[in-house]
Amino acid sequence: MAGSTYGNNFKITTWGESHGKAVGVVIDGCPAGLKLSESDIQPFLDRRKPGTNALSTPRSEDDEVEILSGVFEGKTTGTPISMMIRNKTQISADYSEISSKYRPGHADYSFDSKYGFRDYRGGGRSSGRETAARVCAGAVAMLILKELGIKVYAYTKAIGPVVLDEKDINLNLLYKTPSMMPNTEADEKACDYVEKLKDEQDSTGGIIECVVTGLPAGIGEPVFDKLDASVSKAVMSIGAVKAVEIGDGIKVSSARGSENNDGFFMDNGKVCKITNHSGGTLGGMSDSSPLLIRAHVKPTPSIFKKQQTVTSTHTDTTIEIKGRHDPVIVPRAVVVTESMVAITVLDLMMSNMSARLDRMIDFYKN
Repeated sequence: MAGSTYGNNFKITTWGESHGKAVGVVIDGCPAGLKLSESDIQPFLDRRKPGTNALSTPRSEDDEVEILSGVFEGKTTGTPISMMIRNKTQISADYSEISSKYRPGHADYSFDSKYGFRDYRGGGRSSGRETAARVCAGAVAMLILKELGIKVYAYTKAIGPVVLDEKDINLNLLYKTPSMMPNTEADEKACDYVEKLKDEQDSTGGIIECVVTGLPAGIGEPVFDKLDASVSKAVMSIGAVKAVEIGDGIKVSSARGSENNDGFFMDNGKVCKITNHSGGTLGGMSDSSPLLIRAHVKPTPSIFKKQQTVTSTHTDTTIEIKGRHDPVIVPRAVVVTESMVAITVLDLMMSNMSARLDRMIDFYKN
């Protein structure tokens, strides 16, 4: 299987299946000297793991990370970092009934068409379980970015019809509500809506907003490896994400140039923007204003309503999915979005170190 490796300088490879013995990641390109232990990674995983609140599946996973290589005496060595999370509570019997049926909204049919085989126990490599490995790598990337004065954070912007207004965002409540909406009133409305859907055996989608602050101007490449293009690919690689916006996103198609352009001004010798419609990028490169990404997440495809489908032998049938599934994916996907953005930004920053000769001379001659 191709496509399990991402990045050029800070390169990650995830491995494992949802109902295999473990999932994990190998990071190649992490610089030596970063203080790192399991306790640095675990808080990020705890935000992704199931069973933590009423909006997630009741399945309880420890999601305990083990660092297998690349760290000595509490610091990274510059060699590949391998991390593993053991799968402990998967119940493969929950999926036996669907072994010959394609689940609507899942990768079953396309996976079977590509490989002539599929691991029906929770989706195998196509399962959201794989994202736990991404979070481990993202945690490392965010720790490095923190050393550079760069912060990556995300939150739930919307769940179904409940949309959080920009003026109501309270960053003091970041990661502190079940919905991951940093606003208590919006959180309560979102939770009520999800409870209603659970009673109806249905699910919902939503929007995740991710912000990067402290990013210097000039990160990203002007042609194929644009900052916005690279971040969009990274976020779109998260299984449930169906659309990505940067800055004003789709609103720009109905705006005038006079409305969409961000004017510049000088502030204590620093070039600044009056507005940030562009979302922190110009010409595929960062412009030093906050990078703003919006990910649109589809409803959880595993719902308990009877649905029409076909079998692997191509006969019409119906399916009723069993097991333990999230009524909404969005809150657990917040940290996954942060992780993919952080990995991408760090990778592009490493590439940027060779963009100018004068900086290379300064580095190697001093």
